[in-house]
Amino acid sequence: MYRLHYWPTPNGHKVTLLLEELGLPYRIVPVNIRLGDQFKPEFLKIAPNNRMPALEDEGDGVHLFESGAILLYLADKHGAFIPSASHGQGRAEVLQWLFWQMAGLGPMMGQASHFRNYAPEKVPYAIERYTNESMRLLAVMDKRLADRAFLAGADYSIADMACYPWAMLGARLLAGDTPMPNVERWVQAIAERPATGRAYAVAERPEVQNVEMTDEQKTALFQQGAGTVRR
Repeated sequence: MYRLHYWPTPNGHKVTLLLEELGLPYRIVPVNIRLGDQFKPEFLKIAPNNRMPALEDEGDGVHLFESGAILLYLADKHGAFIPSASHGQGRAEVLQWLFWQMAGLGPMMGQASHFRNYAPEKVPYAIERYTNESMRLLAVMDKRLADRAFLAGADYSIADMACYPWAMLGARLLAGDTPMPNVERWVQAIAERPATGRAYAVAERPEVQNVEMTDEQKTALFQQGAGTVRR
């Protein structure tokens, strides 16, 4: 049994996408980041960076944080959605696009969303900088998908699962700015997978519903510094 420490964010959706595709039993442990649950000592024991998601593999006694690491761990353990090490280039294709998302698409889209929607004051330079970089990265995806069904080739992989929730956020955030037909086709294909529907249904459970944040909670969530690290 897996315990998934989760909140319905793009990074949280990545892991439910894979767990549902694999058909594995798991239990959701809500981490309400709007109320500060990510700072609780029991969560910090397995996720010292105070970010979710985190996963506990109760069968093997393994726990880990970072959504990309979780995807790779589960895919390798269950032999699905990533080629084995003996398939060198195929595995490399998945890994490079997984790390591309972790290092680029996720952070840039996250910053674009923050400065457009949550920053206490409008900072035009930051909005333009992160929006433009998000658009550039989505355009890279669109070019990549011009001649293949999925990011690593013909087969759906953890690279697609990592990128899909962020591409969905991009579609809402930047709708209509630039046509990206290949990304749109790819998003539609993933959305139609039964496991995707089940994964996103998790976000509708009452225990993981977002609540309106107070100004104090917004400060705690968005303006963390070195002093917020709990020792």
